[in-house]
Formats: sequence, C-alpha cells, structure tokens
Amino acid sequence: MDNARRLHPLSLGLHWLVALCVIGLIGVGIFMVRTEAWSLYHWHKSIGLLAFTLILARVIWRLRNGMPAPLGEASPLVHLAARAAHWALLLLTVLLPVSGMLFSGASGHGFGVFSLSLFPHQYDPAKPGEAIPFNAPLAEAAQLGHQILGYTLAALIALHVLAALKHHLLDRDGTLRRMLGQQVS
Repeated sequence: MDNARRLHPLSLGLHWLVALCVIGLIGVGIFMVRTEAWSLYHWHKSIGLLAFTLILARVIWRLRNGMPAPLGEASPLVHLAARAAHWALLLLTVLLPVSGMLFSGASGHGFGVFSLSLFPHQYDPAKPGEAIPFNAPLAEAAQLGHQILGYTLAALIALHVLAALKHHLLDRDGTLRRMLGQQVS
C-alpha cells in the first residue's frame, strides 16, 4: 500500500503507464482528426482498448488504496481542489475510451484489439469501406463526447503537470520525487 513517504510500485507503474498511453492516444487522436490520417484509426482503437485494461486496473487500485496523502501545506480548499482534480483525471480516463467504443460501435465501424474483433463492423456491401451505423444518433453523441472528453482530459493533464512542477520547483515538498519512485522524508 501507499504511504506518505513512498508510493507502492504498482501505484507508480499504473500511473506512468496510463499517463503514457493516454497522452499518446490523445496526441494520435488529434493528429488523425486534423490530418485525416484514418490509417491510424485501427491502431488508435486497439491500443486504446489495451490501455483501457490498465485504466480499469488503476481505478480499482485507487479505489482500494485511496489517494496518496498530500505532502505540502495548503489550505483545505486547495486540498479539496487537488483531490477533485485527481478523481476527475481518473473518471475522464475511463469515460474517454468508453465514449470511443460507443462511437466506433454505434457508427458501424466496430472495434477490437488488432485482428481480434470485440464488436462487429457493419459495412455496406454496395459501398466497400463505408459503414452502416447501428445507431446514428448515439454514434454522433458519442463522437462529440469523445472529442470533448479528449480535449478536457488534455487540459486537465496539462494542469496536473503544472501542479507537479509547482510542487517541485516552488513548494519543494517532495511530491514529484515521490511520483518518480523516491522515498521522501
């Protein structure tokens, strides 16, 4: 279990693996949409589904283990805001892939992990490569949700990084060192 001086290796591993996956997937997602690089779509979905398993493991671990105790001195309002931001990060990392799966599934594109199909595609036999939606309104809502959640999560990650740098450079309270696996006093 985590303690105030040191985080459990599983906490650290899940945090950094999920962070790398989510940041990479958000970057690829933005690149795909802006450049219409749809050839990356299959990779984005497959890696996103694999990342989702890590995300669920991280959420279960956090619910079981709780959030690490804060190291720095701050007002109760600042601690509450930090706690809310951490829970929001966890929630958004769950909702983002769920909205992606809803979008892909409802739009008729299906999804899976590389060649293993988990939800079938539904392509129009008369128009190769064109999907027939299972539920067009749900697909549109999920697509919009996926986009909004992605940008919101990206902004929250940026704030999270800035807060970590503030802890390290200004507060000098050991928070970032603890997140890097070091024991703090």
